[in-house]
Amino acid sequence: MKHYFRTALSLSLLLAGFTSMAQQQAIGIVYHDDNKNGKKEKKESGIPGVAVSNGVDVVLTDHQGRYRLPVGDDNIIFVVKPSGYQLPVDRHNLPMSYYIHKPQGSPKALTYPGVAPTGPLPKSIDFPLTEQKESDQFRMLLFGDPQAYTAQEMTFFNRAIVDEVLGIQGVAFGLSLGDLVGDDLSLHPSYKESIARIGLPWYNLKGNHDMNYDVSADSLSDETFEANFGPANYAFNYGKVHFIVLDNVRYPNPRSGQGYLGGFRKSQLDFVENDLKHVPKDHLIVLAFHIPLDHRNGDTFRPEDRQRLFDLLQAYPHTLSLSAHMHTQTQHFYDKNEGWRQEKPHHEYNAGTTSGDWYSGQLDQRGVPTATMRDGTPHGYAFIDFDKADYQIRYQVSGHDSTYQINVFHPQVVGQGKRTRAAIFANFFMGHHGNTVEYAIDGGPWKKMMPVKTIDPAYQALLYPWDNLDTLLPGRRPTDGTISAHLWRTGLPVDLAVGEHHIHVRATDDFGKVHEAKSTYRVEPTKDYPPLQR
Repeated sequence: MKHYFRTALSLSLLLAGFTSMAQQQAIGIVYHDDNKNGKKEKKESGIPGVAVSNGVDVVLTDHQGRYRLPVGDDNIIFVVKPSGYQLPVDRHNLPMSYYIHKPQGSPKALTYPGVAPTGPLPKSIDFPLTEQKESDQFRMLLFGDPQAYTAQEMTFFNRAIVDEVLGIQGVAFGLSLGDLVGDDLSLHPSYKESIARIGLPWYNLKGNHDMNYDVSADSLSDETFEANFGPANYAFNYGKVHFIVLDNVRYPNPRSGQGYLGGFRKSQLDFVENDLKHVPKDHLIVLAFHIPLDHRNGDTFRPEDRQRLFDLLQAYPHTLSLSAHMHTQTQHFYDKNEGWRQEKPHHEYNAGTTSGDWYSGQLDQRGVPTATMRDGTPHGYAFIDFDKADYQIRYQVSGHDSTYQINVFHPQVVGQGKRTRAAIFANFFMGHHGNTVEYAIDGGPWKKMMPVKTIDPAYQALLYPWDNLDTLLPGRRPTDGTISAHLWRTGLPVDLAVGEHHIHVRATDDFGKVHEAKSTYRVEPTKDYPPLQR
């Protein structure tokens, strides 16, 4: 019996020793950086009630601004920016909200380097904040998939997107929804230089093309991302909006060990649960990740992960999800049939991409590919306007003014009274089939167009030169079209007088705004076939 107790005591002491080595305590202070030098001065006071996290646990600073968190050998400690404060930014305008603790650094054998060894845990990990005026009404800028595979494509990104928003005013910050580059992670610094030109604080999340592919564990797939951008999972506040940014790319695929799958690790959802404990119920919760939650029978996203996320959000009446990845533009609305726990459906905006159809197509007048996405949405970016817990989204087509929200496609000329299947198609880029789209001819009465699920014929027309010309075009052929989720159709009237006729299309979006587009076509006298020669 004595031998048993001696062995048990030795084992418990050994386990305690391992625990003490694996679990240390990170301590620090969140403070008013009055002189903005990034150093805690004696006269600078701490800020109470600020959330700080180790990626799973979330604690609030005490009355002196101090916090304490457990850390292991691979943690990123970060502060959750509170409303009314700003974080310092680096020279690329990326928020400096974190400290990486990797005493041994990232694995050495990675193709693209990760984090260098950080050494022992500092005695104090402090976070400076400065007060700023934040209105409950503000605007953010949203990029989907910049995804440049080469230096030339990074130039396309700069010309088509960055140059359009240089020095933009009235925007609080920007966010890129993953696939910042296309597999070549050595392009991350070039991407950061491009984003820095815009002049806004900028947040980033990890996509499946920002990963370390030469790893055997999902927890290591973000090593280079962490070195270049910091935590892959974090949160921040602005006004009455709480943003939660998550890496939802599981690599390797936990089911097959090959490729990737959409989903979350338990630790990530634990972080969401712990984070939400400190968020008021009347705030808007905005989740941002790369792969959309639409799981398609579990083939693209783990349904059990989505369900736990929905369960965590059930007490929050105001929610929005943002994703990209698909290189199309879609509005998803999740209801109780899909596990959503509230009467009002959960809206996910699956954003169109800045790279469009992967920088394909012929060059436009700016020297960049047209890159129209395969559902007929032109490449571009989005603005989201917030007013407390309300929001409105507007898509901005690259190279066009803000009124270009509908593309109208139809024949340019038809024969008078001649039987035809010719039709008017309207692609309402931000639309879905719950919206109303109408048309009028020559100022006549408004009539409803019918929603259709088909490939946009305007996109099909873009493929014609690539598939029919006998000369080689520069650049790359666009990908084949896919069924568009925002396409409407009506027959083209041919029983009109000979001459030019005017088409007027209007669409009302989910936010009550009416968008219009106009076009013309000609009706000409019918021509018969020439007589057959005998």
